[in-house]
Amino acid sequence: MAIEKKQILNRVYLLTGFMFLFAIAIVYKLVQIEFVYGDEYRSKAEKGTIKTFEIAANRGNVYTADGSLLATSVSKFDIRMDPVAVSDEDFESGIKELSVSLSKRFGKSASYYENYIRKARVNKNRYLFIARNLSYNDYLALKKYPIFKLGTYRGGFITEQRTVREHPIGKMAERAVGYDDYRGKVGVEGSFYEFLRGKNGKRLKQKIAKGQWKPISDNNEIEPIDGRDIITTIDLNIQDIAHHALLQQLEKYQADHGSVVVMETETGEVKAISNLGRTGKGTYFEQRNYAIYESHEPGSTFKLMNMVVALEDKVIDTSTIVDTEKGVISFYGKKVRDSHHGGYGKISAARAFEVSSNVGVVKIVNDHYQDNPQKFINGLRRMHIGEKIGLPIKGEGEPVLPDPTNKKTWNGLSLPWMAYGYGVSITPLQTLTFYNAIANNGEMVKPRFVKEIRTQSNAITTFEKEVIDPKICSQETIDKVKEMMLNVVRRGTAESLYDKDFSMAGKTGTCQTDYWKADMQYISSFVGYFPADKPKYSCIVVIHKPDKKIGYYGADVSGPVFKQIAHKIYTETPHHDELEMQQQFAVVDKDFETYYKTINTEHKTMPNVKNMVGMDAVALLENLGFVVNFNGLGRVKSQSIKPGQSIEKGTKITLELS
Repeated sequence: MAIEKKQILNRVYLLTGFMFLFAIAIVYKLVQIEFVYGDEYRSKAEKGTIKTFEIAANRGNVYTADGSLLATSVSKFDIRMDPVAVSDEDFESGIKELSVSLSKRFGKSASYYENYIRKARVNKNRYLFIARNLSYNDYLALKKYPIFKLGTYRGGFITEQRTVREHPIGKMAERAVGYDDYRGKVGVEGSFYEFLRGKNGKRLKQKIAKGQWKPISDNNEIEPIDGRDIITTIDLNIQDIAHHALLQQLEKYQADHGSVVVMETETGEVKAISNLGRTGKGTYFEQRNYAIYESHEPGSTFKLMNMVVALEDKVIDTSTIVDTEKGVISFYGKKVRDSHHGGYGKISAARAFEVSSNVGVVKIVNDHYQDNPQKFINGLRRMHIGEKIGLPIKGEGEPVLPDPTNKKTWNGLSLPWMAYGYGVSITPLQTLTFYNAIANNGEMVKPRFVKEIRTQSNAITTFEKEVIDPKICSQETIDKVKEMMLNVVRRGTAESLYDKDFSMAGKTGTCQTDYWKADMQYISSFVGYFPADKPKYSCIVVIHKPDKKIGYYGADVSGPVFKQIAHKIYTETPHHDELEMQQQFAVVDKDFETYYKTINTEHKTMPNVKNMVGMDAVALLENLGFVVNFNGLGRVKSQSIKPGQSIEKGTKITLELS
């Protein structure tokens, strides 16, 4: 018994010792976990239960100059369903009513939706597609439908929210406004994305029951910074006019594509830009930014550049006689032809430009520069022809200007071909920039698409007028070519556009393209400015590959677009006329009573109403107590009593309107 008892005690001691050692090992491990590997394990635990969520910053808006939205961010909702999560009782009691509701909203039959959802339930499809790209209001409506109103877990209602960019004015100026997404960075959105995007914030959340996450605290770790707004130079009314004028002509001539740009002469602000391409179905949409990227042979619109160089070098004057012969001239077996069969005979250089005589302009350039073509090229380069503008919007086309020093690209045909717009390449906006400089009395300004960057009501960055060249040529030359462009409309190739009540100046262009193919095509263009006497806007219209059976000349295809835009801008766009009055009238800002007394007394001198709208001038003068007669329509071009001349109440005044 004693031996047996001793054996039992030994076993107890052994077991106790083992348990003691095991306890020591556990304590050791706990100490090791806490003090040696504690940070590592705590980090792993936090990764599974604590997570940093990104808080998306609100993207900035893009506005027109007058405050209309061009691009903004809106929430879109994709709806899916987990029919398996719905109990048999809830499913059977609500499926028919749900199917009817979906049918009313989306158009398909109620039986279709019932079969569609039942089949997904049988097949255990827990991610069944219901609808895509719903607005917030539509999402709220679906959320109240039978079954769906039971929520995510009981009703199987699955919502996926996305933020997308929308253009409230539709397809107008879509390529100029652009985008910044999976397609790349295009237009204003793409070029100014750093300002528009803002900076995302961060917030820590902790995992709780059922895989849900809740914020650890009330504050974000990093607050999101909203994107800034972009104020463009686009004028919504002018954009609408330009877009629809171009669209109408593209449809009429079944053209491949076209572009139009309207620019404010003095500032270079782009007031409208439209780029429309044809689809396989014959409809048109904003396909590519042709006005900025598409560098092509300009045809006869390039003749202005040539004439300016020749006039500046004084190798000709507008009265210089050039013999167009019978309208055909040859160079190395290649013929240059005038569109007018039989030619124009001997005409002045100015007249050659007005009627767009290829033979006449080619002779002017070739006769005076064939021995020194570099002088001609240098003259073009002085006026920045062949240079990129350097736009903030990406994708500007590369201009091409042949160089006599490059024997690989220069030959005996280069100079005469350049004279009427072949062998060179230039984008519509680069062409417009030059014409705008002529309209602006020689000051070449960079086209401007953005006025400022704002955050709420504060301007962060303002983009001022940028001058490329204060004077591209002499005023003498400018005055001469302005008169020539005015005569293009009065009695030249664009005579069909002439309107005695509204002055325009410009140049037509008709350029052959794809001439190496059997089915040769044309590029029709018109570029100029209006009003001709005091240019406010410059504009270019380029239409590619119109149906030749309908027409292809620049005056017929592109010219009417220019005229329609010019007329509508001045009939549909508000204008402000300033009347030069006596100095005492300025007191209205400080003392209205004094102003009121002053304006209701007899006036001693005649105010200046020249250039005012006729009816406004008549109303003003009659309110001042004068008897007014007028002749004609439009604006006041002269008044019978000169400004500042002494007059009395009841004096008769005659106004001549343009």
